[in-house]
Amino acid sequence: MRTRPAGIGNVHADWMGSLPSILSAMPLKHLAVPGSHDSFTFWVDVHAPVGPDQKSYVKYLATMFSVLAKKVMVKWSMTQNLTFREQLDAGIRYFDLRVSSKPGEPGNEIYFIHGLFGHKVRDGLLEINSFLNRHKKEVVFLDFNHYYAMDEDHHVYLIRMLQEVFGSKLCSDCAVENITLNYLWEKKYQVIVFYHHPSAQGIPVMWPGNKIPAPWANTTEPNKLIQFLETTLKERNKQGSFHVTQAILTPTANTVAKGLVWGLREYLVERNLPTIMSWVQSQRPGVDGVNIVTSDFVELTDFANIVIKLNNLLLSESERKPR
Repeated sequence: MRTRPAGIGNVHADWMGSLPSILSAMPLKHLAVPGSHDSFTFWVDVHAPVGPDQKSYVKYLATMFSVLAKKVMVKWSMTQNLTFREQLDAGIRYFDLRVSSKPGEPGNEIYFIHGLFGHKVRDGLLEINSFLNRHKKEVVFLDFNHYYAMDEDHHVYLIRMLQEVFGSKLCSDCAVENITLNYLWEKKYQVIVFYHHPSAQGIPVMWPGNKIPAPWANTTEPNKLIQFLETTLKERNKQGSFHVTQAILTPTANTVAKGLVWGLREYLVERNLPTIMSWVQSQRPGVDGVNIVTSDFVELTDFANIVIKLNNLLLSESERKPR
């Protein structure tokens, strides 16, 4: 059993259930919700083949240099240190999920993937469900946005798995404006699944991907990232969708080459986090503001707490309105 990183507790395990009634009555699209980027990368399998999401030259290098190449890949594939349970205890409520079959493996088993294979998806879902069973007023967004080496049978298997694991906790697709915490609590819904693939069309509990846009800056420079985030917030849909602000930097092949032995965390994330988090801290939720905000290595700063506390701005605003 892995030990929990220092400073990580369950202080935000019930933050949604603890919100003032003014906020629980607001559309969830107007609240600030902390999320994690590539949420499942706290463990990857260095003994499995390189994932089908990788470019052919990466697969070639991994074949040629095997363990050494994969050790480097681990440093650049891992974007989180905390398990699902630890992220949930820390207040994370949005999960960015990429999945794949293992080519050549019999059956339809599905795994999390980011360069290297992670845990079986079922194991991750069961861990999330176990948390939700203990925290009845907490709600999670599960965003399945990338699929690799999956045919129709794999999608049927995964969608059925989601329905089996979460059952009546799954919220049916409806107008985003109707989704408040009060509404979800009344219906006993705790899970909103976004499934970015045609296989889920016509299944009421699978929300389409266009209801949760997540613009991607694709830059290594924090100033360019912030400029992009501000532009996309201004362009945010007024109706019909949630919104993900991806407060993350993305390494290029050149970045990886320069910082090969250090890895994503040491070479790119840690040195730029203060600038990015300063911007996050200056934001406000609401009609034209942030909704879901994602980060790499959510435990490195007081990330979840900073995002959750942004909701106090809505409370102050409501209290200032004339009665």
